[in-house]
Amino acid sequence: MRIACLQFAPQGGDVRNNLDCADAVLSRANPQNLDLLVLPELAFTGYNFQSLAQISPFLEPTTAGITSLWARVTALKYNCVVTAGYPEKVDLSPKWPASPEYYNSAVTINADGETIANYRKSFLYNTGETWALEGPDGFYDGEINGLGTVAMVESVLLLLTVLSLYKFGAPLIAWEFAQHVLRREVNLVVLSMAWMTREDTRPFSGEPDMESLSYWLALLEPLIRNDGEDEIIAVFANRTGIEGNATYAGTSAVLGIQAGEVKVYGILGQGERELLVVDTAARPTMQLVCGPKAETPSNCSSDSDSDSDQSLKSALSIQSSQYNYLYNVV
Repeated sequence: MRIACLQFAPQGGDVRNNLDCADAVLSRANPQNLDLLVLPELAFTGYNFQSLAQISPFLEPTTAGITSLWARVTALKYNCVVTAGYPEKVDLSPKWPASPEYYNSAVTINADGETIANYRKSFLYNTGETWALEGPDGFYDGEINGLGTVAMVESVLLLLTVLSLYKFGAPLIAWEFAQHVLRREVNLVVLSMAWMTREDTRPFSGEPDMESLSYWLALLEPLIRNDGEDEIIAVFANRTGIEGNATYAGTSAVLGIQAGEVKVYGILGQGERELLVVDTAARPTMQLVCGPKAETPSNCSSDSDSDSDQSLKSALSIQSSQYNYLYNVV
């Protein structure tokens, strides 16, 4: 599969400029023969809204607002599937009287311009809780022509994973999604994200935020420990830049998980505003190997000695009450 992640820095409420910035990144990259294009969570409205009143002017009707229109036009132009996050306002006039319903959602459009999925976030945390309801249907999974069995989840579940594994020392709901992926024999995991970094002193770094990447891998640890022979592709499409008091981690990536190994097909830096395009039929750019934590970062090895790869030589550590893993770049 040829997969693209559009990483850019949308600003809260500046929809027109955000659309123009996304178009500029796409035009500059001019991708060919894409199968899937993924954009961040709340791609064009901005993310860091503190109340329903703040986000209300930017709510969009279900799969019919500016985000869905952009995704439809882009899917037809590039002949690919497009997934993009948007703030959804449900039309409840057929059910009147009824309470308003607002969701943090992601629309998926196929290459024929048809809406094939509308995933509503089912786990909310902090910012999302100020205006959105929890989606009633849980995780999304389904067959998408040309992609296989696809599952979608939101970035807040990553945060809940980190809290449950690191703070509480127990899985809780941490691996519910990964177990779901294994049960349904999913081959493609899509995460449309708005993940913030703790590296707030260098928000425009061209290097990936490896700490954030290690957190993301925590969500998928059961997939990594699974001894199945089939590869599972994981797509992390994050935003970059600064929005109010939020600094985003960037680091959009496409990974392949197979037999205890994590292959990196492509990854962007924390501050890069680019289109990441990878071909999962090609050789990975690097590989993260999972095993008992017996090595130290100084023992990490890589097949590349360029300066830009030096930051990737650090180990990624994922810990829980039962497991203690080290990911080395090779």
